[in-house]
Amino acid sequence: MAEIETLFAGADIDRATGMRHDAAALATAWQDPAARFLPVWEAQCLIRDGAAGRLTATELGARLPPPEQAVFLGLEAGAPRFAVQLASREMPADLGHFGGLRDLISMVPARDAALLAYARAMVNWHRQHRYCGACGAAVRLDEGGFVLRCTVEACGHRSFPRLDPAIIVLVHHDRHCLLGRQASWPEQRFSTIAGFVEPGEALEDAVRREVAEETNIHLAHCRYLGSQPWPFPASLMIGFHAAAATADIALNDGELAEARWFSRTDLAGGEVVLPPRASIAWRLIEAWFDAVPGPGLASLHRDGAFLRPAAVAPEQR
Repeated sequence: MAEIETLFAGADIDRATGMRHDAAALATAWQDPAARFLPVWEAQCLIRDGAAGRLTATELGARLPPPEQAVFLGLEAGAPRFAVQLASREMPADLGHFGGLRDLISMVPARDAALLAYARAMVNWHRQHRYCGACGAAVRLDEGGFVLRCTVEACGHRSFPRLDPAIIVLVHHDRHCLLGRQASWPEQRFSTIAGFVEPGEALEDAVRREVAEETNIHLAHCRYLGSQPWPFPASLMIGFHAAAATADIALNDGELAEARWFSRTDLAGGEVVLPPRASIAWRLIEAWFDAVPGPGLASLHRDGAFLRPAAVAPEQR
């Protein structure tokens, strides 16, 4: 069981996976008067009245794509929910406010943030995988949008939603925690160690490898705390705490500009800029900091802003 709660997780929706294989049930859901559609335009999601935009077919009108181009997300309080990609070149501002997920986090309830992340992740997968990986022919959506099937019958290749697993870990040793800073970050901005899991590698192996590669620290043991869907564009962050067996830092692979051990006093002083509270990195640091009596980290530390490159693809917003 996860020991921390994270944003973009826990969408209050029944995915109703059995319906994906039932064409008649999907057709009925599409025509259901209670059906609502979550539009995604250029990887941006719709917000209305402080909530995820759930539009009727009438509200979308001619902009509603045919059902074979939509994603069946599941049932929300028994009512069908679909994600749809809007094809217009201009932002459809008449529908409401469209924005990137990073910008919308503070504008909607947590359950809506999870629903929007789910919808956008599926639409982005379709945008980025329009051709068969086996023969290069166009693909079509199948099974409620959760399968991309090659249109060449002789090929018949199927692909499934892409997910990039990455570990993220807060290493601790002798009442200190290990944080690193990338070269592109401000001088005082630090975060936890993270990296993608490689083929043939267990999660725990990836934790040990990434920490050793980036900081030269070797670990005694590690413990799973929780995970976070991170749709920028398609990661799943798998969070750990780990106890260090060594303490001497060396930046082996050059991915970090700096890595340091920080005490709780260092973090409480406010001079270190930590990751935003919406991130699992913050949750991992907070769980370690709050494990001793005293004021919690959230009461001592202002929320950090998301950092991103100056030129960023829509899927990274």
